[in-house]
Amino acid sequence: MFNLKALQRNKTVKYGVPMLLLVVGGSFGLREFTQIRYDAQRIRKKLDPSLEAKVNVQKQSVILEEEYEKIKEVNLDEWKNIRGPRPWEDSKEYQEQQRTRETKKD
Repeated sequence: MFNLKALQRNKTVKYGVPMLLLVVGGSFGLREFTQIRYDAQRIRKKLDPSLEAKVNVQKQSVILEEEYEKIKEVNLDEWKNIRGPRPWEDSKEYQEQQRTRETKKD
């Protein structure tokens, strides 16, 4: 009896043990909730099997050397950098202005 009353008055047992249980138990609880989140995302991102097969084939067929050869064939000397329109500018009108400027310079 005396030991039980002494334990109830002890601040470590009264405040520390529940806090420790809350922290440790909370980490396990959060792990379960986050696992539910990731499982739901995995289910939502499932692709149609035929589409998934096409995507996997395309990923495997890209070879770095082939892509390098394609880029070597592009003529970068004639390339012009044209700025895109600002949010307040009309995009079609601005693009027409840029194209006409390019033809006037040539």
